[in-house]
Amino acid sequence: MFLDRDGILNRNRDDYVKDISELEIFPNIENFIKKLQASGFLIIVVSNQSAINRGLTTHSNVDEIHASIQAYLNKFGANIDNFYYCPHTPAENCTCRKPKPGLLIKAIDDFSIDPLSSWMVGDRDSDVDAGESVGCKTIKIQENSCDFENILKTILS
Repeated sequence: MFLDRDGILNRNRDDYVKDISELEIFPNIENFIKKLQASGFLIIVVSNQSAINRGLTTHSNVDEIHASIQAYLNKFGANIDNFYYCPHTPAENCTCRKPKPGLLIKAIDDFSIDPLSSWMVGDRDSDVDAGESVGCKTIKIQENSCDFENILKTILS
């Protein structure tokens, strides 16, 4: 299971989530993650974090955000198996910034994931495009919708 971060796990901000003081984790995300894990899914976050190369935040801040999300989930017996992120701006034309599949390919290789049995859940066309390019099934939700029950119904049906 591949999940985008901002807009899926936590509230997206127009000015980016730059440090943990700006992090607003969605309620019930822990139940969503636990149900996916109970169904046998690894939980991999793949996220564009261009605020780093825009000079608005740092790798250290992004790592702290991820550690905070993980600590929150751990309190409920849930966890993210790994976080992958791209620090590049669109102008840098890297291979890891979604919609390019670099982050997903890295996770697929690192965890021996079968992309044909996997899902990519995101709130942008770039998330869907990245998932489709490696053969994942995809779900696009409205940004910040927290529509976890409908996502679960789709994935687990």
